[in-house]
Amino acid sequence: MTDIPRPKVLVVSTGGTIASRLDPVARAWTSVGTGEELLAALGDLKPPVEVVLETFSNIGSNRIDLDTSYRLANRIDELIRDEAISGCVVTHGTDTLEESAFLASLVVRSSKPVVFTGAQRGMDAPDADGPRNLADAIRVAATPEAQGLGVLVVFDGKVLAALDATKIHTSRVDAFASSDFGPLGVVDHGAVLLSRRLLDYPAVDVQGLDTRVDLITLTMGADDRLFEAAVASGARGIVLEAFGRGNATPQVAAAVKRAAEVGVLTVVASRCPQGRVLPIYGNGGGRDLEDAGAIFAGRLKGLKARILLCLALPHLSRREIADLFTEYGR
Repeated sequence: MTDIPRPKVLVVSTGGTIASRLDPVARAWTSVGTGEELLAALGDLKPPVEVVLETFSNIGSNRIDLDTSYRLANRIDELIRDEAISGCVVTHGTDTLEESAFLASLVVRSSKPVVFTGAQRGMDAPDADGPRNLADAIRVAATPEAQGLGVLVVFDGKVLAALDATKIHTSRVDAFASSDFGPLGVVDHGAVLLSRRLLDYPAVDVQGLDTRVDLITLTMGADDRLFEAAVASGARGIVLEAFGRGNATPQVAAAVKRAAEVGVLTVVASRCPQGRVLPIYGNGGGRDLEDAGAIFAGRLKGLKARILLCLALPHLSRREIADLFTEYGR
């Protein structure tokens, strides 16, 4: 009888809390644990799959910038083309995990699952959550049913789409959620249970990255100072986390119009954790912002709207960018 080959899962380690130990001299957690140590810590949790390791970096994700995240996504895209690889897991710090996962979802072309995970407690913690999260992520990456789901985030037993996953708590182990739509499934005692799939989203013809996109959150009484400073300092795009349905102040709306006249594109998201933006209010509201040239991000929140705009700016027209946000903002 011929043995059925075990799935092969690629694990790409980047650092973060999952790879951190407490430095008693510095009195701080630092990312010093290796990918080999992460795999060794699985112990009896290790799923029955073959694992191959790639060390990309070993830094806290507060230090991962857009260029680094873009290089990571392209490296994943390159490695996962290996026909022997069933799926990929990326261990990543939680500070910017949702941004790297979403960026990867726009860059990686394969239908194989790419699963981001991390931890809220360091390697030395007696109740470290990293091993369980990593084991769950490996199981999802090896599951045939996860094919075509795109890039995922697996954390505390939840399987989330990168499009929706967001960090909702600074320290709890259930740090990530998809507050509008909920998880795609769960990992329950090693069983991967998927219950829904996303709609298909258009591929982004990625031809580079423009990092000169700023994110500005509006507050009560906001004037145009921060917006004008962003334009003056060289921003090529600005994402506004606006009030409610996507509203601003008359001063900000006027600044959006001036920016559009010099080729700086504004995308409007909401500072609310749930819901979509629509241009339906006047007097500085969303209708005025759209008339001033802004594009509305639909359900995309500010962090993800910025990532999408960074990838779109180098090669798409304003009309094409607007169409892209219409699709991803559904």
